[in-house]
Amino acid sequence: MAKAHEDKRPVAERIAANLRELIMSGEWEPGWKIPKTDALIEEHGASNVTIQRALNILKAEGLLEGKAGSGVFVRERAPQTIQPASFMAPSDPGQPYRWVTEATKRSQRGGNRIVEVGETIPPKRVRAILGLPDRGTAVLRSRIGILDDEPAELVDSFYPADLAVGTRLADRRKIPGGSPTLLAEMGYPPREQEDEISARPATTHEFVHLELPADIPVIEVFRVVYSDDRRPIEVTTLVKPAHLFKMGYHLPVH
Repeated sequence: MAKAHEDKRPVAERIAANLRELIMSGEWEPGWKIPKTDALIEEHGASNVTIQRALNILKAEGLLEGKAGSGVFVRERAPQTIQPASFMAPSDPGQPYRWVTEATKRSQRGGNRIVEVGETIPPKRVRAILGLPDRGTAVLRSRIGILDDEPAELVDSFYPADLAVGTRLADRRKIPGGSPTLLAEMGYPPREQEDEISARPATTHEFVHLELPADIPVIEVFRVVYSDDRRPIEVTTLVKPAHLFKMGYHLPVH
């Protein structure tokens, strides 16, 4: 009989993981005062020192905050559920990129900060999708999505060079209405979107640009956007802090 797998993480990390799930699931609501230390000690069978270490892990992540003389509280902002499909369609005429309009619907301020734009050799899996040779190039637009003046996502989008060179896709300036609008205007309307989602530790590049408060995982969305005849027109790697966001999908049943 196979030996049962054991959780050999330090006790404080285990407790922090269990409390984190309560916060992310909404069981512990935003602004809620968490149980007193004595109650947590009894529930988890741990010492006061271990409980404080667990709480400090969650405070460092920004999930909990201590208020002098009042106790420890769940952060006021609940984890947000992002609907990826809502950003696929071109913006309405005269309207900004849907990242901005969707943020406005949630009573937030949305924006983008350009990190890098230029022609480059993309990663292997991007080359395979775009049908590029080993040293083939594509146009990269790297940017940071901003919500309420804080980094919310790091986005690297690759476009076929023969489609993008000489257009605003290869220009460091922001694109009115965003890339879906520009692609549609160029005769390549987005028709389909495929997402592959994974979770992993952040790279140093991601840790710095997303200003992560601690060693927390990130959500990676690897996305391919197709136009007519299933031509791939955009391949994107989108990375979001896992302690702030959830990915939501609405899929009709046929």
